[in-house]
Amino acid sequence: MAKGLQGFSWTMLLLFCAIQEVGTWAMHTAVEGPVLGQPGDPALLASGRVKRGWVWNQFFVVEEYTGTEPLYVGKIHSDSDEGDGSIKYTISGEGAGTIFLIDEITGDIHATERLDREQKTFYTLRAQARDRQTDQLLEPESEFIIKVQDINDSEPRFLEGPYIGSVAELSPIGTSVMQVMASDADDPTYGSSARVVYSVLEGEQHFTVDSKTGVIRTAVADLDRETQDRYEVVIRATDMAGQLGGLSGSTTVTIVVTDVNDNPPRFPQKMYQFSIVETAPVGTAIGRVKAEDSDVGENTDMTYQVKDEEGVEMFKVTTDSNTQEAVIMVQKPLDYESKKVHTVVVEALNKFVDPRFVDLGTFRDQTIVRVSVLDVDEPPEFRPPSNLMEVQEDAHIGSVVGVVTALDPDTANHPVRYAIDRSTDTERIFDIDANTGAIVTGKVLDRETAGWHNITVLAMEADNHSQVSRASLRIRILDVNDNPPELATPYEAAVCEDAKPGQLIQTISVVDRDEPQSGHRFYFTLAPEATNNHHFSLLDIKDNTAAVHTQRMGFNRQEQDVYLLPILVVDSGPPALSSTGTLTIRICGCDSNGAIQSCNSTAYVVSATLSPGALIALLVCILILVVLVLLILTLKRHHKSHLTSEDDEDMRDNVIKYNDEGGGEQDTEAYDMSALRSLYDFSEIKGSDGGGGLGEGGLGGNPASELHALPQWVQTPDLDFSVFRDYICKKVEQADEDLSVPPYDSFQTYAFEGSDSPVPSLSSINTWSSGSEQDFSYLGGWGPRFRQLAALYAGRRGEEDNEES
Repeated sequence: MAKGLQGFSWTMLLLFCAIQEVGTWAMHTAVEGPVLGQPGDPALLASGRVKRGWVWNQFFVVEEYTGTEPLYVGKIHSDSDEGDGSIKYTISGEGAGTIFLIDEITGDIHATERLDREQKTFYTLRAQARDRQTDQLLEPESEFIIKVQDINDSEPRFLEGPYIGSVAELSPIGTSVMQVMASDADDPTYGSSARVVYSVLEGEQHFTVDSKTGVIRTAVADLDRETQDRYEVVIRATDMAGQLGGLSGSTTVTIVVTDVNDNPPRFPQKMYQFSIVETAPVGTAIGRVKAEDSDVGENTDMTYQVKDEEGVEMFKVTTDSNTQEAVIMVQKPLDYESKKVHTVVVEALNKFVDPRFVDLGTFRDQTIVRVSVLDVDEPPEFRPPSNLMEVQEDAHIGSVVGVVTALDPDTANHPVRYAIDRSTDTERIFDIDANTGAIVTGKVLDRETAGWHNITVLAMEADNHSQVSRASLRIRILDVNDNPPELATPYEAAVCEDAKPGQLIQTISVVDRDEPQSGHRFYFTLAPEATNNHHFSLLDIKDNTAAVHTQRMGFNRQEQDVYLLPILVVDSGPPALSSTGTLTIRICGCDSNGAIQSCNSTAYVVSATLSPGALIALLVCILILVVLVLLILTLKRHHKSHLTSEDDEDMRDNVIKYNDEGGGEQDTEAYDMSALRSLYDFSEIKGSDGGGGLGEGGLGGNPASELHALPQWVQTPDLDFSVFRDYICKKVEQADEDLSVPPYDSFQTYAFEGSDSPVPSLSSINTWSSGSEQDFSYLGGWGPRFRQLAALYAGRRGEEDNEES
């Protein structure tokens, strides 16, 4: 108990209630605990008493109460309560005022609803003691718990179902299959309500269950998947440790018996028969057989093999991995004439064998397959199938190269005819005897041109050319010594003027187009015409090369700058052939180190300093320059001729555009009329206008006379346009024939004023009558801007009237 603290203490009456079949009972307990208030609280120190501390214990209330009256839970009481009703007791928290009610005067707590511990196991509330008048706390608020007391009202449940387990067939007794587990919602810490035990209701003859752990095990050792592949076992779980009055629940467990390889493969038949034509190519499938296996999955995987020696040679067996069938195929060509029926022993065996069941027997089976060969009309066959022949290249036309032989393999043995596939011998170098198959030469052979020939020989039945066989024949042309040896290149050598005797000048090698089987062997010597030579010597090195050395001390290129040394080369035959080649030796000036400085032959110097590629590049550059010069001259000439033709006659139209607006009657110099005057030859109309044309007066004369001199177009129905047509055709013909003159397009537009203009036209083009028939008096009504124009036309009208009078 805490010391030195003032306050009130609470007295709590605890009622522990349990509903049994015999009735109910209650227990009251008063407990004191530590002080919960603050020491300096004036409301708690007003009475001057020392406050005692206290601790709440739990209230217990039994679940699933079915009585008609509210269930008494307990009582709260304050030491300051003198029984006069001045203290009011209240509670707050979970269920306060709904599930739990308190008597404000006595402090009794009752439960008004049926409680379920499986839904909520306890309720936390707070108790207050207040002054009924002032509603102030007389004691610090304190928290307490009402715990729901459990009864056995929930049966065990299997929450993880449905259960599916598996066990291999032929498993020993006691093999664990799976574990089931039931859950009981009752309080496991109170009584035996949640203690569950397991038992087998159905299927106990094959399986058992551990009563405490729920582990299901096999009860027999002869489970056979092929007999029954699944079992339905009912497991029961009972609470109260299985005692009388306990609740129970059950579940169904499906146990699948898995397969083991305990059954060997078996062929449904002991003999199968198939047939196939003798011309079937290698790899053709003859048929399929399959061994049955009662097992499933990979335990049915099988491999097949041919067991007898004859069958292994002629046939092979493969396994179809999808269907587990044996596919029998041809391994060697069949021949009806040789053997009409073949017997094959096929064996099937499991791919995966379980060593635990070896004592059950051999996991393999055999069957016999009879293959009948069907006869067909076959093409001839070449015998022997040799495809190589040889012939000397000097063989005469018609010489026999070799003989091919083909026979009809059928029983009828038809005669055979031979031919050469000309697509393989387009030049007809070889021919063949149609009856004997003898191949002869049809043209002269040359090994150096073609050393090998590949031809295709055809063999067919004499009375049925559709039965054709083909054989590729390789003919090798054997070499004869018909080409003399030659120097490898046109050798040229240079020697210094101060050369010493025995100095190596050049090493000579030769080439020979022939290819003797024993290899080449060449002999070198100076030609007979060079026997008196004292300048150079030739040494045969015996390895098909020869060396040329100097034989004298020093040379003088002023006396002789080039020496021609003939060399005779002879091969080993037979027959021995020879040829003579010339070595050109130039005498050159050299420095002290022996490096050639200059030779008298310019060609030799150039060839020594410039490579052929450099010479070609130089010639190409020169050619390009020449082409450019010629092109420039051609363009200049073309341009000059074009200018000349333009000066002679330029028939293109001259279009002058003017769109300046005049400045009115005061503007007499808005446009230079000389530009328009230059386009017309007014002298042509001088006679028709009464002598007052522009040809004499110019623009500076009388305006009236200028206007009178304007050309006027008069429509004449009898106009002849043939002159213009001939002129245009002539010009077109000249333009077409002159290829040097670019074409000029002529586009002329003649625009006539329409009839919808509000103001009559002043143009003389539409004037049908003569000038004396026109009246220009209406120009006076056009305004001040046309006053000058009206005066001009009015003056002209007056002059014409005077002339007529």
